[in-house]
Amino acid sequence: MLGGLTLSPLMAVLLTPPAAAQSADISQKVKAECAACHTETGNSIALPFPKLAGLAPDYLAKQLRDFVSGARKNEIMFPIASQLSRADITALADYFSRQKRTPAMVTKPQLLAAGEIVFHQGNKENGVPACAGCHTRNGAGAPRFPMLAAQNPDYVVQQLQNFRSGARTNDFGKLMRTTVSRLTDDEIQAVAQYIASVPPPAGR
Repeated sequence: MLGGLTLSPLMAVLLTPPAAAQSADISQKVKAECAACHTETGNSIALPFPKLAGLAPDYLAKQLRDFVSGARKNEIMFPIASQLSRADITALADYFSRQKRTPAMVTKPQLLAAGEIVFHQGNKENGVPACAGCHTRNGAGAPRFPMLAAQNPDYVVQQLQNFRSGARTNDFGKLMRTTVSRLTDDEIQAVAQYIASVPPPAGR
């Protein structure tokens, strides 16, 4: 409806911005708001910042909404996300989900063997479940759990530490906070390096 009037199907089509225009708008927003930290393809080369490429659109949209609501606190992302409309959030999530993730940089290869054990087997003595149980064996992720494969290791370490300290609390069912509370500092460092070494899943 427009001004109390019901639009005909033809008028609705005429008043809808062309897909090309919508795509151009999002490309400009990516350049203006996202590229400095995440690059235009969502494959951040700055290790403290996450790769967004290939993440599920629902997951990405939730994170942006959580930044706005304060459910996930971040001094850099809050002012940026707060300026986005719902349509912007949906479009940006879709945009980055369609980008191809590139391999990540392993900075401490000596930790890979230990990290592989944590990722695939967990630590039964401390009650740590395998990361693969939720994020899948190839790190591709699942509907409620993000793709981890080829994620920047410094970012992974920071997020695991944030879950453990309670600085980040927007995990599903407190699963991450519960799990990471049982990880040692060495295990956090090791699993982050292993995650970085996992090849991006095909098509992601």
